[in-house]
Amino acid sequence: MTGVRVRGVLFIHSAPKALCPHVEWAAGSALDRAVNFNWNAQPVLKNSMRTEYFWEGSEGTGAKLASALRGWEHLRFEVTEDPTAESDGARWMHTPDLGIHYSQVDTAGNIVIPEDRVRYAMDVAGSDAFELHRELKLALGQAWDDELEVFRHASDENQVVWLHRAG
Repeated sequence: MTGVRVRGVLFIHSAPKALCPHVEWAAGSALDRAVNFNWNAQPVLKNSMRTEYFWEGSEGTGAKLASALRGWEHLRFEVTEDPTAESDGARWMHTPDLGIHYSQVDTAGNIVIPEDRVRYAMDVAGSDAFELHRELKLALGQAWDDELEVFRHASDENQVVWLHRAG
């Protein structure tokens, strides 16, 4: 890892209550410090919890967090790593059924699909527009977004600050 400092967010969308201390331990190991999350009930899934944790670390810390948490049964999470002047951003999404999905993210928050991945989608699809559509949705992580969306809305109870046009 480089000396570039980055920020990001760890969203645990759902974790069984018994798994919460283990998630904290794994995240703390990836961040090289002890962490204590503020857990809330996840209303979408009975007996599960959710949390959000804002982190800072070296470039690549997001990958360390995602690797530490991936593959855990019944755990749904997202990790974001914000872009900097020296590095692209990233986003990892994980669900028990789909596994993990990685996306490169630009400075505006858009998912970037590398040229080789687009070429692969075109080669696989040939002249079949529906197959090209399916391949591009896969490259964008659409299935992960679809599965996690209902869990994301649990944070909608958080206070919203509306910014209005001045002048």
